[in-house]
Amino acid sequence: QDGRNWPSPPAAKMAAYEKRRAAAAPAPTPAPAAGSGLAEPARAAVAAGGLGSEAEFLLRAGVTAMVREALLKVLEARPEEPVSFLADYFERLVLGSPGAAGEASAELPGPPQRLARALWYVRLAHHSHRTAFDSNAGAAYEVLGAGGRRRKAGVDGRLYSELLRRICQHGGAPAEAAAALLGRVRCRDHEAVPFDVFRYGVLTCFVLLEFAAKADALFGVLDGGSGAADGRVCQAVLRALEDALGTGHFSLPSRYLEAGSKLGPDGLALAMDRALQERKLGSSMSREEFLKKATALFVAKVKPVE
Repeated sequence: QDGRNWPSPPAAKMAAYEKRRAAAAPAPTPAPAAGSGLAEPARAAVAAGGLGSEAEFLLRAGVTAMVREALLKVLEARPEEPVSFLADYFERLVLGSPGAAGEASAELPGPPQRLARALWYVRLAHHSHRTAFDSNAGAAYEVLGAGGRRRKAGVDGRLYSELLRRICQHGGAPAEAAAALLGRVRCRDHEAVPFDVFRYGVLTCFVLLEFAAKADALFGVLDGGSGAADGRVCQAVLRALEDALGTGHFSLPSRYLEAGSKLGPDGLALAMDRALQERKLGSSMSREEFLKKATALFVAKVKPVE
């Protein structure tokens, strides 16, 4: 009343502030459907083009089901490297046949593609992981045995033997030992291979590769890094290894490694001491010769497929 500008009451200031903020604020976003499970920023509409929410888009594109299937495959296969497994899985899903993407396929991939996929399956998990290995072997068996227009369903001896050859080809076992092993576990080309025979052959090949790796590591101890070891000591170790394997044939390939594990350091040291105490002049033995002799002991114990 005296002409001076007195401060406005607090209520009037708040009302003016709220009025200005409401005028500057954008229009509110409609609330998403209940139970969508999305975070608040992801609940807004993607665009006005009609794609709907992100969840609806993923469902419509099949991504949700694809990722769920991939995770189930990881849990089923239990690979040693899950990230590499997922990368290979999605790559094969993209490059594979239409049937791999869930669509009907007029003709299944040819033998080379089926062999590559079966080899990928059996390499996913170590054979000591019994459940995962058996599951992957079953998947490989189904891949090789899937029938098409021009062939009956089932795994024949030709595909089975070729798979075993490829398994041994990428390992450190001598070629002679691999060929001798394949001669014991292969089937005739025209024969139908049951799953128990299929699993036995695949498992035996992987055990051979691991046996060869253990023999190679053992020779690394004998030669001391020189590339050649005393022949007397090598022969003594091979005899001790043969005694540990025992006589007769093993029906379970994993028992080869169990028998080899019974060859403890004390037994090896005793055999090596006895060999060195002999006064005979011993010749040297190369790594290749030692591996050939050791893997030959392994192959001799493999039960042939009848």
